[in-house]
Amino acid sequence: MSIACCLPVVECVYCLACTRWVWQRCLHTTGYDSETWGLASPGEFEPVPRLCRFILAVYEDDLETPQWAPPGGYGIEPRWVVRRRTPEHTHGRAPTYLLYVDHRHADVVLAVRGMDMAKESDYAVLLDNRIGQAGFDGGYVHNGLLKAAEWVLDAECDALRDLLATNPGYTLTFAGHSLGSGVAAMLALLAVRDRDRLGGVERRRVRCFAMAPPRCMSLNLAVRYADVINSVILQDDFLPRTDIPLEDIIKSLFCLPCLLCGNCLIATCIPESVMLRDPRRLYAPGRLYHIVERKPFRCGRYPPAVRTAVPVDGRFEHIVLSCNAISDHAIIWIEREAQRAVDLMLENERTMKAPENQRMDGETAATRDHIEEQQAALRRAVTLGIADVNLPSTYGTFDENATPEERQASPVLLDSGRRRMVWNEWIARIFEKDESGQMVPRR
Repeated sequence: MSIACCLPVVECVYCLACTRWVWQRCLHTTGYDSETWGLASPGEFEPVPRLCRFILAVYEDDLETPQWAPPGGYGIEPRWVVRRRTPEHTHGRAPTYLLYVDHRHADVVLAVRGMDMAKESDYAVLLDNRIGQAGFDGGYVHNGLLKAAEWVLDAECDALRDLLATNPGYTLTFAGHSLGSGVAAMLALLAVRDRDRLGGVERRRVRCFAMAPPRCMSLNLAVRYADVINSVILQDDFLPRTDIPLEDIIKSLFCLPCLLCGNCLIATCIPESVMLRDPRRLYAPGRLYHIVERKPFRCGRYPPAVRTAVPVDGRFEHIVLSCNAISDHAIIWIEREAQRAVDLMLENERTMKAPENQRMDGETAATRDHIEEQQAALRRAVTLGIADVNLPSTYGTFDENATPEERQASPVLLDSGRRRMVWNEWIARIFEKDESGQMVPRR
């Protein structure tokens, strides 16, 4: 109609929106996503390549005679494998997963493989979602991934509880890639919420490493569970940046250009601040680790650098036009570059020749920095008006539901009585009472 009236207003707006979208994507590089983040330490990033190899081992039918083992092998002792479950065992309700006890690193690991393109059940898990369908702990999650995680936890709850009871002090780690990383992230949420089902395991012993994760939880959950969930993203990986729901992409394969054009208009006309305030919008989960090993307008690969943060705004919101967007999603490349990054970190550490006590102090400082960074992210979320985010206390963050063991283990989980005792001890060291009962400085 606008053409008939010689006023092609709609067509002009549409073309300008698409031009702006393409121009921004052409100028945007992955280095901009994490250029202000800090560098990861070798201690916190060391489990990543090892867990990637565990995930690769899930693809093997027989670990005694592996067919696709990476250089150096999977690092798995077949006798420590508790069980391996395929879609035939799960009746298509969850992807293939492996339960393993890593006695070398005092860790109980549940590793979930990525999406099997030949299995209709994996498509069913992915497509089982609508915006705002599944609520969880004051936020929203992907419905199909949550159902798959609930099925796995129901099936393995007794085994996990027995393994943690048999091996006291072991950590409980959920790891996965692609679709499996979404299931692993949901498992971490459920394990933290229902810790009594796992024998009362402490929150600090539960962790998740999601390799190339989908956008599976709302922003408030992603920030609040950043101390448990860690997402690892290799350079240009498309999946964490795909703000169009994956179920809509698959349903619209025959009209994908129309869907992308509509996304152009949305990205142009709706400010990012408005999108952040949408409580149903999903994001990559937890703390983000970004492996950067290519530079813009350069050829070849460079020594990988690992940057980490708990961002609130600018959380991989832009798709990158790159020929490596799909290859960077592969678990093989993630394992290879993560191992290179860890080797480089350890080499730099050996070059500096840091004593053991300084190394331990550095790990403690890194943990403290992570806690402070998460608190800053929560304050930033409150400033942006994101729903269901509690502002940390000015006088120290503490969890009212934390166990006594957790309060003793972490200096930030101190209740009011403990803080009062510390304050009184500090006052007693500096002041004393004189004959009249007045507080005077000690001589």
